[in-house]
Amino acid sequence: MDRILIEDLELIARVGVPDTERARPQKLRLCVELELPLEPAAASDDLARTIDYGKLSRRLVGFAAEGEWKLIETLAERLARVVLEEFNPAAVTLTLKKYILPNARWVAVQIRRER
Repeated sequence: MDRILIEDLELIARVGVPDTERARPQKLRLCVELELPLEPAAASDDLARTIDYGKLSRRLVGFAAEGEWKLIETLAERLARVVLEEFNPAAVTLTLKKYILPNARWVAVQIRRER
């Protein structure tokens, strides 16, 4: 299966177990891997036959900014649902990175969901 990749999309979200952590929005990074056939879009040179990654990016950024979650696992699951329901790939893999530990570059969850 072909893939569209978005690497390190910046999200601003309220996420964290303690209330104090969720009190202020924080920067997260999202890697998106969409699985879908790209040959029809390539053959026709028609955006309508693929996924508009600009539109997808704006939707994910907006969704993350609108809510509040205790776990990045929950946010990742909700983002995957948005992708599958609104953009219709065969599958999506998301890696959601959070910059919270002082002695680590980041922590992350990675999930893969299929239609």
